[in-house]
Amino acid sequence: MLKLQNIKIALVYDRVNKWGGAERVLLALHEIFPHAPLFTSVYDSNQAKWAQVFPQVTTTFLNFLPGLKHHHELIPFLTPISFETLQFDNYDAVISLTSADAKGIITKPQTFHLCVCLTPTRYLWSHQQYYYQKIPWILKPVSWPWFKYLKYWDLIAAKRPDKYLAISKTVADRISKYYARDSRVIYPPVNTDFFSKTSNRIVPDLPPRYYLYVGRFVTYKDPQTVINVFNDLNFPLVVVGKGSVNWGQPLLTQILKSKAGPNIRFIQEVSDDELAYLYQNCQALIYFHEEDFGIIPVEAMAAGKPVIALNRGGTSETVIHKKTGILIDEHSPDALKSAVLNFSPASFSTSDIRSHAAQFSQERFIREFVKVFNNEWTKYQNTLMS
Repeated sequence: MLKLQNIKIALVYDRVNKWGGAERVLLALHEIFPHAPLFTSVYDSNQAKWAQVFPQVTTTFLNFLPGLKHHHELIPFLTPISFETLQFDNYDAVISLTSADAKGIITKPQTFHLCVCLTPTRYLWSHQQYYYQKIPWILKPVSWPWFKYLKYWDLIAAKRPDKYLAISKTVADRISKYYARDSRVIYPPVNTDFFSKTSNRIVPDLPPRYYLYVGRFVTYKDPQTVINVFNDLNFPLVVVGKGSVNWGQPLLTQILKSKAGPNIRFIQEVSDDELAYLYQNCQALIYFHEEDFGIIPVEAMAAGKPVIALNRGGTSETVIHKKTGILIDEHSPDALKSAVLNFSPASFSTSDIRSHAAQFSQERFIREFVKVFNNEWTKYQNTLMS
């Protein structure tokens, strides 16, 4: 697939212990570079069985410290150090996929480092205030020096990649603002072909004319606002997702379920076929938070369904207002309620929505990435020889 068949490539990712949109990007990179080993800070082979496709997974010393495979937030000061211990002297090129510390690997001049940036580290930059407010007040005097140290390290680490790719214009703007680096945008891969095909995997007992929410239950995704709005409207809502236990905090899933009325149905886990069925039979997808890109809205559009979304982040780039969905400028319950009340499925064309979503396909991502990698690799080699 590549013009340069003989180069030795390694892939680097922040942590391998979950499944989500970033992991889909990583698997697309594996498809391009099937022989490339994967380097990461921690690896949970039970929770991340998808990573078995890699010929080798190399971890840092963090993998051997008790409890850190899933609670890396307890030792943010060790993760940067762990990536700096990884060795890439035997590789011609390294591709890091990161929203945190993987960009901080150290490579020698003969090794080309291409960083696919999911976003500059959220809790240090674009969402610093949000995360800092979550810290118990008694710990804030202690944590603030660590914030300053980690920001200092992150700025140093941001200089190490030779070239940046961003997953959206939103992320490219952040890279420019916080890291003072240029980047090129390549939108992540979405399996648009799969979601555009009619699913025969029926999910039983769905309410008629339901709306759909899909996503992990974490506070920044704001599922509580969606639940509250649909409670007020008494419109049918199907909620797909689950949460996790935060240290010293109750399970968000239970909080959401306790607040939900009988018009709201929760489904914890679904197969891809079931998810396609849910997309294809809903009135619209509700996506009322900011994401760096947001694969879920593109999946829904590939299924031919409009998206009612917040006009921020990647969704502002993927959803076309009044053609493939409704974009809401104000992040408030009243604004979401008004959008749902005034929404009419008949105003949207299924074929037009699917046609728009097709431009985010996995085939397009692979084609664009290979072209960019070849060009940047060639430029870098020419620089070394000059």
